[in-house]
Amino acid sequence: MTINQQTRVDMIQAGLNLISQAISIYDHELKLVHANRRMQTMFQVPAELLQPGADFGGILRYVAERGEYGQLDDISAFVEEKVTLALAFEPHYFERTRANGTSISVEGCPLESGGWITVFTDITAIKRDEETILSKANGLSQELLQRSDELAQTNRQMAASLRSLETTQQELIESRERLQLINRMTPAHIAHVNSDGAYTHSNGRLPSVIPFTESNIVGRKFEQVLSSEVCKEVIPSFKKALNGESSVSEFKEEGSGRFIRLAMTPDIDRNDTVRGAYILSTDATEEVQARRALAHASRKALATQLTSVMAHDFSNLLTIIMGQQNQLEKIVGDDQTLSSISKTIKSATRRGAELIDTLNRIETQRHIDAVKVSANDFVSHVSRLAKAAVPKGIDLKFDIDIPDKNLMIDPGFASDAILNLVINAAEACGESGSIAVQILVTPQQELQFRTRDDGPGFSDDALGNALKPFYSTKEDKVGRGLGLSSAFDFARSCGGSLRIRNHEDGGALVVMTIPYLPVLSVEGQVILVVDDDDEVRRVISDHLRSGGRLVVEASSLREARELIKLEGLSSVITDLDLGNAKTGIDVAAIVPDDVAVLIVTGLNASDPRRQQAEVSYPVLEKPFELNALDLALARMSS
Repeated sequence: MTINQQTRVDMIQAGLNLISQAISIYDHELKLVHANRRMQTMFQVPAELLQPGADFGGILRYVAERGEYGQLDDISAFVEEKVTLALAFEPHYFERTRANGTSISVEGCPLESGGWITVFTDITAIKRDEETILSKANGLSQELLQRSDELAQTNRQMAASLRSLETTQQELIESRERLQLINRMTPAHIAHVNSDGAYTHSNGRLPSVIPFTESNIVGRKFEQVLSSEVCKEVIPSFKKALNGESSVSEFKEEGSGRFIRLAMTPDIDRNDTVRGAYILSTDATEEVQARRALAHASRKALATQLTSVMAHDFSNLLTIIMGQQNQLEKIVGDDQTLSSISKTIKSATRRGAELIDTLNRIETQRHIDAVKVSANDFVSHVSRLAKAAVPKGIDLKFDIDIPDKNLMIDPGFASDAILNLVINAAEACGESGSIAVQILVTPQQELQFRTRDDGPGFSDDALGNALKPFYSTKEDKVGRGLGLSSAFDFARSCGGSLRIRNHEDGGALVVMTIPYLPVLSVEGQVILVVDDDDEVRRVISDHLRSGGRLVVEASSLREARELIKLEGLSSVITDLDLGNAKTGIDVAAIVPDDVAVLIVTGLNASDPRRQQAEVSYPVLEKPFELNALDLALARMSS
């Protein structure tokens, strides 16, 4: 309860204490809510018995035992009878003479929230005055005097009844106002129709559910309010209601594309005659779409589950093939035949990896496979592609300012992103103009790709929507509207950003920023490789050793437990599935806090073990290029 609420309660209670009448308020469970001070003094009840929460029966027993109701043969039966009457409370007024000779009136009125309020008024003086008048009215007939007494009592009772009626009327008004407010505020159409299908009530919310309809529909029939297509869905439900059958149905309103849920309940009178129907119509579009998305996700989960085991084993084989091809590439030299064979193996292996990736990542975001590349070679490659994609009348320039000769980047994804930025700028320029592309490392150690053109710049609409998929300003709608969106996906996948604006000197400026990952020295690093597959473990270990690292190997959790104690250990690379119900998470759990852990796995993204691992550790998916392994280790070291 707030301070203001408590203050109001205190003020009300203080006001009740000033009233000369005794007042008690009980809730629907016959527990005392409040009793004023006059209640205590009139009936001589101890204060502790009139505390909130006190039981009605207990208070009644106390005053009965003190003789308030005279001599009673069975107090328990008396109390039980009064409690039963109180549970079925009815408004009442009566007068009685107490055991001490005083007279009181008792007026009871039910409360809307349950329970009741009782007011006890001392009418001893009124009774005494009436008796005095009677004693002096010698000339009046006894019948007239009795009638006068009855009229006085009736007047007091009528006054009490009037107060009760006024209270009831106020409660009805407030209840009706609340019902009307709820009716108006409910985000659904609530209506009633008679047996002819004419609306007799509507909360006016039909347009919020079915667009292009009217809100004032009372007195009109279905056919006058709804389209013929909607009527085809509504009329069958209405016929069921006329037969006494409730129904709930869903249908699509073609005009707006919304899905509508229609609930129809028959209105049956006391004679079991159906006199119409109550209607509740709601917009179920979001729910239907969510259901469909969930069903789609369930089908996808089933598909990935069916391919999980095969994909895991196949990814291990591809990892071995990639490792062997990498070794072959180092020894072929100038032999064109062997070089061609090596390239074919590499191409086929990558294609196999793409197939596994497709199975594991249906409809998921493209992921980053960063490798070490020559910065000049990368820019030269992108420049050749870009110049071939823009009209000859456009002057395209690349400027590179990178402190290292090498980059750690996903060359394919990055090339696509830069190419999309250049093509977008070229389309803005038309057949002639200039485009400048800068690639630089900022003082904040961020790698930036800045593309500026001298075209007309972004419109206000484009500034707000250009990064959304399928947005396009082309009048002929040629193209998919995915250029800037794809570049944005690349930046976001790298943990970076893409911003667009109009340059102060004219034209558009697009700045794509991603983290800068310098190629770190790996010499002297000590790495533990844990994998139960000997061939996979050997391929990974050979690659790490060729880069100058010191490598120790373990084929099980038991072996890893001993080797983790090795002095100078810098990193642990462990397979997620180690067999014998052991996992890479078990290995990671025993690794010291200052040693980095990388988990590799061929399990798909929906596997619970992989999901658990990704919560706490970096995960590299098999099969992977060995350069991707270097990148993962570099990120762990940075």
